[in-house]
Amino acid sequence: MARPISTTHQAQRDTILACAADCFAQASFAATSMNDIATACGTSKARLYHYYPSKDALLFDLLLAYTDRLLLLVGQSQAAAQRQQLSDRAALHDLLRRFLREYESSANRHKALLHDTPFLSDAPGPLGQPSPRQQVLDRQRDVVAATTRLLKAAFPQKVQPHNQASLTMMLFGMINWTFTWLRPDGPMSYEAFADEVMALLEKGLG
Repeated sequence: MARPISTTHQAQRDTILACAADCFAQASFAATSMNDIATACGTSKARLYHYYPSKDALLFDLLLAYTDRLLLLVGQSQAAAQRQQLSDRAALHDLLRRFLREYESSANRHKALLHDTPFLSDAPGPLGQPSPRQQVLDRQRDVVAATTRLLKAAFPQKVQPHNQASLTMMLFGMINWTFTWLRPDGPMSYEAFADEVMALLEKGLG
């Protein structure tokens, strides 16, 4: 019987992922070494290799965990919408707020997702498993598809098959790059920005 992974082990991996995300955001994935990550974590490179065999494996775990987190937010938002019997527009608004609250606390993970996914291997995994890059891309597509469905339900007259992809990408374009200019201690909070995005959608699409 396999020995279960301790909570301490998982906590250490989470710490390493946070340090790695910070390093990638500051110097880029390509320019960051395992030694840089070990130094940022306050540990030795040998100990870092105990948890991750390579920088590529570390990046994959980072992006897989983050995209799983985004999918979890989608599921939580859907459950809340059903429980509270929200309208389609209110459900979309709830999802935008959840995304932006996550972006506020996960800016460097989000940067890694946007900038570093191409560095993941596209070689198929064992037993026909999708490649690391494909696994992350599949999760991203699931997030986009769920958002598209909500956007279409919220604005059925405007969002049609011929333009739904463009309008969904327009929406993500408004929120995905907030880490470049929206500051947690700035004059507008992330939640307030979610409200502004929804107001713009209603005025422009409603």
